[in-house]
Amino acid sequence: MTLAHQFHPTVLREYDIRGIIGKTVNADDARAIGRGFGTQVVRQGGTKVAIGYDGRHSSPELEQAVVEGLKSTGLHVVRIGLGPTPMLYFTVRHLKLDAGLMITGSHNPPDYNGFKMMMGKAPVYGAQIQEIGTIAAAGDFATGEGSEETIDIQDAYVERLLQDYDGVRDLNVVWDNGNGAAGEILRRLVAKLPGKHTLLFDDIDGDFPNHHPDPTIPENLEDIIHKVKELGADLGIAFDGDADRIGAVDEKGRIVWGDQLVAIYAKDVLRSHPGATIIADVKASQTLFDQIAKCGGTPLMWKTGHSLLKAKMAETNSPLAGEMSGHIFFADKYYGYDDAPYCGVRLIGQVSREGTLSALRDELPEVLNTPEVRFQVSEERKFASVEEIKNRVKAAAAASGDEVNDIDGVRVKTKDGWWLLRASNTQDVLVARAEAFSAEGLERLKNFIKAELAASGIAAPAGF
Repeated sequence: MTLAHQFHPTVLREYDIRGIIGKTVNADDARAIGRGFGTQVVRQGGTKVAIGYDGRHSSPELEQAVVEGLKSTGLHVVRIGLGPTPMLYFTVRHLKLDAGLMITGSHNPPDYNGFKMMMGKAPVYGAQIQEIGTIAAAGDFATGEGSEETIDIQDAYVERLLQDYDGVRDLNVVWDNGNGAAGEILRRLVAKLPGKHTLLFDDIDGDFPNHHPDPTIPENLEDIIHKVKELGADLGIAFDGDADRIGAVDEKGRIVWGDQLVAIYAKDVLRSHPGATIIADVKASQTLFDQIAKCGGTPLMWKTGHSLLKAKMAETNSPLAGEMSGHIFFADKYYGYDDAPYCGVRLIGQVSREGTLSALRDELPEVLNTPEVRFQVSEERKFASVEEIKNRVKAAAAASGDEVNDIDGVRVKTKDGWWLLRASNTQDVLVARAEAFSAEGLERLKNFIKAELAASGIAAPAGF
C-alpha cells in the first residue's frame, strides 16, 4: 500500500492549510498532514509535538487523524484537547516541545476547517507548507513507533494570562466569545480577574448560532455594543473563532479597530521600551505609525500576514506588532504570538490605569477611511496587475511628490492621505483601502485607485 497523497490544489495556503470539509479536506488529508508535518519535525531533530483543536464539529475527527499521522513518524504527541489557538502556542513554549499543530477553521464559515503549525517557536508558512505537499505526493514520510498522552493545560494557561494584569481599579467588562473555542478559558479567566464581567455566547458551538466569529466585521459586534451600552460597561472585548484575533468596543459603544488598539498598546509598551521598533501591516492607519513615532518608538510598516509579522518581530526584537485584522502580538512580557485573551487582559489593565478606552482612542486624530475592500481578480492577473500599477505610480511619483511603499503591493502617501492596493496571498482577490483627512480627499484617493485599476483592465467593485 502506497502512502503517497495528493491534496486538493486549493488547500495549501500561505499561512496555513485550509479547506471545506468533505469537499477539499477530509480525515485522509489530515492523516497525511500529520505524516508530512511529522516528517519535517523528525528531520529537524524533534521528538515531541503538541496538538489542539477548536469547536467546529469536524475538529475531533481531524485531530484524531492528525495524531495517527504524527505517531506514524515516531513522534510523541501531547494532546491538549479543545481550546483556543494561543493555548496551543503556549503549550509548546511552556512544556518546551519541538512543534505544535492546531486544528482550526479560525473565522471562516462553519463548513471550513484547517491546520496551523509551528516549528519550535516559529510559525510554519510559505515554502514550509508547500513542502508538506511535496513530501506527501512522494510518500516520502519518516516512519517510527510514536506515542501519545493527553494533558489538561487550561489552568496553567489561564494563570499565565493573569500574570501580567496590572490594573489599579475594578472595571465592568463585556466579553463576546462568539461561540468560539475560547469559551471555557474565558470562564476560568474572568473568575479570577477583578471587576465585573459579563460573557456573551461563551458556549462553544461550531454552528456559530448567534453571529459569525469575526470581530473585524461591524455587524458581528452589534451584540457586544448593545450589551456595553445596556450595562454601562467600561469596555467590550470580542474574539474570533480560535481567539487569536481581538476586537474591542469603548464605553460609548464605538468600535476600536485593530490598528487603533496597536496605537493604544504602543503608548504603554514604549514607556518600558523607549525607542523600540513597533510593527504594523500595510493596511494600518497612518495615524498608528505617527502615534508610534510621537510616543518615541520606531514605526515599521511590514507585509500583511500573521506569520510574516511574527517573523519580522523576532528579527527586529520588537516588543509589539499588530495587524488591522486584530492579530496583535506582545513580546513585551509575553511570547510574541497572537493571543486575544492575553491582549484583553492587557487592555483591561491599561484602561484601569489610564482612565477610559474612549479617551485613549480619541488621542488619535480623526480620519476618514474606506473599509478593506476586496474584489475578485483571476489568480493569473492579481499579482501582475499590482506590479503594473506599482510601476506606473513609481514613475509618476517624482513629479507628484507622492511617497510610494512597495513592501506588500503598493501603498501611496499623498497630500490627501494614502491609498493601498495589494494582492491577497490566500484568495483570488485584490484588496484596496484608502484613508484621508477629508471627504473630498477620500473621493480623490478612491478615484485614483479606480483609474489605476481601469488602466490595468480591472473594474472596481460597485459602490467603491
